[in-house]
Amino acid sequence: MKYIIILSNTNSIENAKLIANTLVKDKLAACVNIIPQIKSVYSWNNEITEDDEYLMIIKTKKELFENVKNKIVEFHPYEVPEIISFDITNGGKNYLDWINNNTI
Repeated sequence: MKYIIILSNTNSIENAKLIANTLVKDKLAACVNIIPQIKSVYSWNNEITEDDEYLMIIKTKKELFENVKNKIVEFHPYEVPEIISFDITNGGKNYLDWINNNTI
């Protein structure tokens, strides 16, 4: 079984909570951490933009990536939402089992 962390930013705590609760309720993620008010600096439409955002750290199975991505896009306000994943190459067996037992 392979596990991943997915990162996604959004513009409000309400949207972050909506996405997080939906993913956990639908068992697409075992856990979503929300880190409030990070500062993002990025290029958009040929301009440097600076925004306050909320970072979601999503723990799930690799096989669920497309489902998680589609659910984020469904509820996300951005035209191009950040949805990137990293493999979890090592982890505590009990924690990885917990991810497995709390996702579909």
